[in-house]
Amino acid sequence: MCELLGMNSSKPAALNFSFAGFSERGGRTGVHRDGWGIAFHEPSGCRLIIDHRPSIDSPLAHALKDHPVKARNVVAHIRKATQGEVAPQNSHPFTRVLWGTTWSFAHNGDLSTFRPAPDPHFTPAGETDSERAFCYLLAGLRRRFPVQPPSRAALFTAVQTMAALIARHGSFNFILSNGDFLLAHCSTQLHYVVRAYPFASASLVDCDVQIDFRQHNHLDDQIVVIATLPLTTGEQWHAFAPGELKLFAGGAPQAVHPGPGSDSGSKPLRLLMSY
Repeated sequence: MCELLGMNSSKPAALNFSFAGFSERGGRTGVHRDGWGIAFHEPSGCRLIIDHRPSIDSPLAHALKDHPVKARNVVAHIRKATQGEVAPQNSHPFTRVLWGTTWSFAHNGDLSTFRPAPDPHFTPAGETDSERAFCYLLAGLRRRFPVQPPSRAALFTAVQTMAALIARHGSFNFILSNGDFLLAHCSTQLHYVVRAYPFASASLVDCDVQIDFRQHNHLDDQIVVIATLPLTTGEQWHAFAPGELKLFAGGAPQAVHPGPGSDSGSKPLRLLMSY
């Protein structure tokens, strides 16, 4: 299976410490040698970097460690192929534009029986089940809210409903972001840690690197890091429950309470399959 990494921050922040440990799993401490990628949501737009080579051998991955990019939301992935050849078009994250905003998506799992009917607005460029699921999610949101983006609560409910339908076809751990907030869904395993005052020290699990976050952050900084498996020791990681969807904004998990009429005017969701 693949592994996921995501970040949501109250301010633009660099993910280089966590990415240093994560990238080790792409060929050195893990078997995820079939490509990697990372999407940075910056004020100017979404910057996507993908490579079909293992992250441990990738010059692009090494360059990111030396020249980190700051962003409020980041989605990253290392791949162990289950569907689709090892090729750039099958490397996660995938990006698409919905309501004038670029969304990024990465998936861990295998949706072996997932064959949704094609949608003319969101067509996969590669052969992966992951990209099919991403296109299905965005197509479903567009059908449900065709004119403009809904409230966070209504969007959360729609994604939660579609994720449950897709997860019937296998394992569906994913991270999805529009640059404003980040959604993370757990089918089997996913974890997160909140880094905030008073900051702690931490050590990477996959290599001999330590950091004292007190030396690198201000009192009002707050960052959430999401990963398939904990990346560090010395700080508290929280496990998602199977089937759980969480929304992160401002560097913290947010409680989402759909209010009256949050789905007003929306269209019903159906999983149309094509075999």
